[in-house]
Amino acid sequence: MAKYAFITGASSGIGRATALALAAKGYDLVIASRNLGKLQQVRADVEAQAAVKVTPVVLDVTDAAVIHAVTQKALADFGAPDVLVNDAGLARGLEPYAQTQEQDIMEMIDTNIKGLFLVTHALLPAMVERNTGHIVNLGSTAGLYAYAGAAVYCASKAAVKTFSDGIRIDVIDTDIKVTTIQPGIVETSFSTVRFHGDAARAANVYAGVEALTPEDIADVIAYTIDQPRRVQISDVVIMANQQATGFMVSKHTKK
Repeated sequence: MAKYAFITGASSGIGRATALALAAKGYDLVIASRNLGKLQQVRADVEAQAAVKVTPVVLDVTDAAVIHAVTQKALADFGAPDVLVNDAGLARGLEPYAQTQEQDIMEMIDTNIKGLFLVTHALLPAMVERNTGHIVNLGSTAGLYAYAGAAVYCASKAAVKTFSDGIRIDVIDTDIKVTTIQPGIVETSFSTVRFHGDAARAANVYAGVEALTPEDIADVIAYTIDQPRRVQISDVVIMANQQATGFMVSKHTKK
């Protein structure tokens, strides 16, 4: 039976790139996000390069009932995933915390923390029962180095890091691996989402810097998964060449 990966946030950015990278290694895929149209395009892109089975599923990770329904169907249809990639996440706004909108606060918490926790909770028991699998959680350098205007986002990504560490302790007697991937500046739709669709403001984030690409991160994810049983890569921090810590980026070296 072919191995398969369950990937959240798979319709764009790092999630999409990870789907392509794992398909190239022969993994069947369950790709999940809120946007079915984009998922269908990802499936077409994957199937154009690899002979694997791709199953798109609509999943809003802020809805516990939907998480339960989607994961239970995946378990019934395909069994425990060999790889779970928790990529779904977002940032909202870049204002001081006192000015942050309550709706933005809750959306980041519901997506980045509760959603990741609940998807993992739904799939982990089957992985434990089978005694194998790899959980890859997408954190951020923001979880290591806080920066102005991002208190909630940074806290949510710090939670991803410590949650991963806690799960790794809980499954220490199994063959399950847990990896936290913590990227720095990656040029995706991330900033457009953060600024509620303000494309000009989002483009300014990446102006003058050679940012990481989604494919850079996907390659690292694929590498961590592709290790022998004895090797568990617990944490990977990946920054652009002109990035120091978190939000400290030189904007004079883009080529």
